[in-house]
Amino acid sequence: MVFQKPPDGGWGWVIVLVSFFTQFLCYGSPLAVGVLYLEWLDAFGEGKGKTAWVGSLANGIGLLASPVCSICVSSFGARPVAIFSGFMVAGGLMMSSFAPNIYFLYVSYGIVVGLGCGLLYTATVTITCQYFDKRRGLALGLISTGSSVGLFIYAALQRELIELYGLDGCLLIVGALSLNILACGSLMRPLESSGSPPPEKPCVDKVPDQYFVYHEKEKTVEENISILEKGYIDEKCVNNVLDCKQDSVLNKNVLSSINVNEKDTYKKKVVEQTNFCKQLAKRKWQLYLTYWKETMVLFKNKVFSALFVAILLFDIGGFPPSLLMEDVARSANINEDDYYMPLISIIGIMTTVGKLILGILADFKWVNTLYLYVTTLLMTGLALFAIPFAKSYLTLAMLSGILGFLTGNWSIFPYVTTKTVGIEKLTHAYGILMFFAGLGNSLGPPIVGWFYDWTQEYDTAFYFSGFCVLLGGFLLLLAALPCWNSCTNQSSKLPPNTYSYKVASSA
Repeated sequence: MVFQKPPDGGWGWVIVLVSFFTQFLCYGSPLAVGVLYLEWLDAFGEGKGKTAWVGSLANGIGLLASPVCSICVSSFGARPVAIFSGFMVAGGLMMSSFAPNIYFLYVSYGIVVGLGCGLLYTATVTITCQYFDKRRGLALGLISTGSSVGLFIYAALQRELIELYGLDGCLLIVGALSLNILACGSLMRPLESSGSPPPEKPCVDKVPDQYFVYHEKEKTVEENISILEKGYIDEKCVNNVLDCKQDSVLNKNVLSSINVNEKDTYKKKVVEQTNFCKQLAKRKWQLYLTYWKETMVLFKNKVFSALFVAILLFDIGGFPPSLLMEDVARSANINEDDYYMPLISIIGIMTTVGKLILGILADFKWVNTLYLYVTTLLMTGLALFAIPFAKSYLTLAMLSGILGFLTGNWSIFPYVTTKTVGIEKLTHAYGILMFFAGLGNSLGPPIVGWFYDWTQEYDTAFYFSGFCVLLGGFLLLLAALPCWNSCTNQSSKLPPNTYSYKVASSA
């Protein structure tokens, strides 16, 4: 498919608007799942670690399945995937209202809703990138705030719906709201060239047609020979019956010789097709080997290896507060009448502010984006260490705001990845990092919940979370120190296609 030049405006702003609302509608409930988490604890009576799997799967499965989501969008387009995923998210939320146990929620809410969100995220980012080039950063920044605004609004909305209609009624209403994704998806008009020629038929599809031609020729030859043979035999039989029999035997011998030649030709064609399939399989295997070789080259980069560990540890330790902060307040015996705003809503609105401010800072030439990212990791670790000392709503609200702002470092993560591996390796490297980010999202809340089930308090759990984030930040800081570049330059040159983050150049 031949795409037009990105218009950087026009219908592209409609794409930005519908992508914003798509992320708002699909991620609102999964990100604000902390409100539902309290209700599920009371409804099913399971442990905190086991119950936390529901929210962690919903937020992590989309990142874990990001390669599959990319293939679906590339194969079918953003609009069909968005519409289909809208049905998945709405259906998963509505099915969750009929959940008889926590294991049913693992599938309906964790896997179905989570996979639908992953598909929708990939579809919105892909269609936005097709419509924007010069203003792509602005467009992506605007649509990414949809999930944070959804977290802010859905936290209060779900709490109000639970008070009015109960947990089951809340999930049904939220699922019905998610059906608006279908309207948003229908407006994701693909950017195609109107005058483009029809796509050329792939080589793999052409091969069988070449062999089908042989069968048609074979049938035509046999029919023509039969017709000529019949006419010739009838004419000769009028004159001489003996000559007719001799000519009939002769023609049959000719026909059999032609069939033998045609069968030999068919066998040759089959051999050619078999060789073609073998070459195709060999080519795919070579691509597979090349992919793994490029992956190994990426991990030879010290900064990339440290970044991979840092993002995994950050999501293990930094994601649980957005899921468990409401339960932390309840465990601290804070009166609900003191709540001016849900803590999860504070995290959501401050995440939006953090994404915007950190994204703006990353555009300044004098700001080193890697050091900026490391600073957010270290500050997040310190804030997690402070949670056990917060015994009032005001202190928890302040820590929620700080953690929400620092979680906005997702907006600069692509910048850091690009500076680390180069634009040529960005897609490959970012896919690997997002997979491990999803793994961290999936493991973090259950680990914190298990700590609570084991110790009956959250203090040890958040000490562990803070340690994980601080460890990842310090490892990334050590890997990015300028002394590593000088040592590497003196000892040996870097392998081709690898990049070292030159910290001193922009410090």
